[in-house]
Amino acid sequence: MAQTSVDTQWEQPGISKKLKQLTTVVSPLNPVQKGYLFAGLIGAILLLMAITAVAGLTQAFLYIIGIGFGLALLHAKFGFTSAFRRLLAVGNVQGLQAHMVMLAVATTLFGIIFATNFSFNGVALSGNVAPIGISLVVGSFLFGVGMQMGSGCASGTLYSVGGGKSSMVLTLLGFIAGSVIGAYHFIFWTEQTPSLPAVSLADTTGLGYGGGWVVQMLIFLGIYGLTVKYAQKKNPPSMKPLPTTNGWKKLWRGAWPLMTAGIVLALLNGLTLMVKGSPWGITSAFALWGSKFVSLFGVDVASWGYWQGNTEALQTTVLADATSVMNFGILFGAFIAAAAQGNFKPGKIKPGIAASSIIGGLMMGYGARLAFGCNIGAYFSGIASFSLHGWVWMIMALAGSYLALFIRPIFGLKNPNPKDSMC
Repeated sequence: MAQTSVDTQWEQPGISKKLKQLTTVVSPLNPVQKGYLFAGLIGAILLLMAITAVAGLTQAFLYIIGIGFGLALLHAKFGFTSAFRRLLAVGNVQGLQAHMVMLAVATTLFGIIFATNFSFNGVALSGNVAPIGISLVVGSFLFGVGMQMGSGCASGTLYSVGGGKSSMVLTLLGFIAGSVIGAYHFIFWTEQTPSLPAVSLADTTGLGYGGGWVVQMLIFLGIYGLTVKYAQKKNPPSMKPLPTTNGWKKLWRGAWPLMTAGIVLALLNGLTLMVKGSPWGITSAFALWGSKFVSLFGVDVASWGYWQGNTEALQTTVLADATSVMNFGILFGAFIAAAAQGNFKPGKIKPGIAASSIIGGLMMGYGARLAFGCNIGAYFSGIASFSLHGWVWMIMALAGSYLALFIRPIFGLKNPNPKDSMC
């Protein structure tokens, strides 16, 4: 099924013009939302000044890139969790198609950057290329289950917290706790279980970035073509459109089409690679935050194998950690976007959803450490880095997501229904 924008989705039969008028126009901001927006802008600027003063201009630039990620993610409600769930539950392929476009653009950018060794300030470049073994398989499967239980992946958790979804705060706390436990067990999984070496479709195969690019493009085109055929066969419900507005206001108040957001995310990831020297990642910061916290209680986290060679991060401010400042940027970017839309409205959390959020966060945090990354570090940035482990991560996360479809109703979470008009 071809990707449709939030505007054209409403032209489908059965959707009245009155309903369109009620739900596609963003209402004017009330004083409370204006207050949130003002506070978000002031807070973002103050943190930018602090990062610049403490960690320098490069960290400040990465923080700004993080804000860009947060804006794009929230404006499009760009999902990895929801894309997998819609695909597996009802056969809706719109999210996965957006993933393929995003990955194709990112792979092209990464190939050019790596081939030319182009970076800012002469920083050394390295991709997210990781080994393929039991650790990866188990970790990505657990992450797939966890992302459906927690109703959000790594990026989804951050932008949902910034956007005011109360239950995702519990998911984030579970995520951090799971990351710490995963860091503690990291050496067992990576050194005591079978594993194959890392495989790069550009370097290991000898194809180079040009040949690796061709292979990846063929895979993207193949998956996209299969999704088109699959959607024609399943005739699934379309994604529910997001509230939108017209003109230039659409940029900061309305919804962005998935394809547009996917391209923006790819461009920002390429920029991240050139500035930071490595692609976008999220969850290593969770392990850092959690490890710093438990160290306050006398836990010798510096002795853990996960931190060997990087104990300096435990001793310095988190503002010196590139992943952390980008995560802070995502939170602020999403908060600002939600406030600008008038949608920052935290609500109550049902007990079942609270339990599911914590469990899902724990599973994702633990799984991300085992799998050398999350939906961003392993799937998005891994595949864009020509790493085979990114494709393995995708397959196992889909398998975990499928299992979670049967678990979610126990906690009061709904799955898309083929009989729904929209999903």
